[in-house]
Amino acid sequence: MTTTLKPVLLVLHQEQSSPGRVGQLLAKLGYPLDIRRPRFGDPLPETMDDHDAAVIFGGPPSANDPDDYIKTEIDWIAVPLRDNKPFLGICLGAQMMARQLGARVYPHPQGQAEIGYYPIRPTAAGRALLADWPDHVYQWHREGFEVPAGGELLAEGETFAAQAFRFGTGYGLQFHPEVTHAMMHRWLVRGAARLDLPGTKQPHQHVSDRAAYDFASRNWLNAFIDRWIGREPAGTAVDAKAPAAMVAAS
Repeated sequence: MTTTLKPVLLVLHQEQSSPGRVGQLLAKLGYPLDIRRPRFGDPLPETMDDHDAAVIFGGPPSANDPDDYIKTEIDWIAVPLRDNKPFLGICLGAQMMARQLGARVYPHPQGQAEIGYYPIRPTAAGRALLADWPDHVYQWHREGFEVPAGGELLAEGETFAAQAFRFGTGYGLQFHPEVTHAMMHRWLVRGAARLDLPGTKQPHQHVSDRAAYDFASRNWLNAFIDRWIGREPAGTAVDAKAPAAMVAAS
């Protein structure tokens, strides 16, 4: 018997934002995409009955901002966690998840930012989830989060210690595996003012590092989405060298 897949709810924060490779992968797996922008008045559902999963992406705001839509999104994350549906927060979305669970979101004490490719290390729990992690991942943030009480740290970094965590059916990623080549160049243009922050990488480094690190990151995302959405159990062997045929390279 064929199971009908319900939509995945995707929350974006700018008019021109894209779900990137996450959206591409979910669409290729057959999931309809329900894109909403609460910042511009789109409502969020009271239950997850009509959705199989949800993702909140990143954006320029801070999870500490006083805007009503920020508080609405933070509060709403309780819905997929309560309903035991897969939830994924990316960058701002991960920070919102941390705040929903009572953890702190904070700037680096020396004002450092991570904008570009930076190294991460999986923890034992992270390696149990997926055997192969990328050495470097794409970042674009100047705030980090604490792992909430009851959460499990999956990956760590140098400048911002918490890079990925799990809580129940929810996952938070500080980094941006969804970014396509075109998205990276748009961010470099539109976010150029942030490239003056301490610790950031300059545009030529973004381009050269992408050539070195994107293949592993793309394959990791492919495997991660399968785990997260429940298509593959944790601990299943993954060949990180296999071509990521399901992921568009744009």
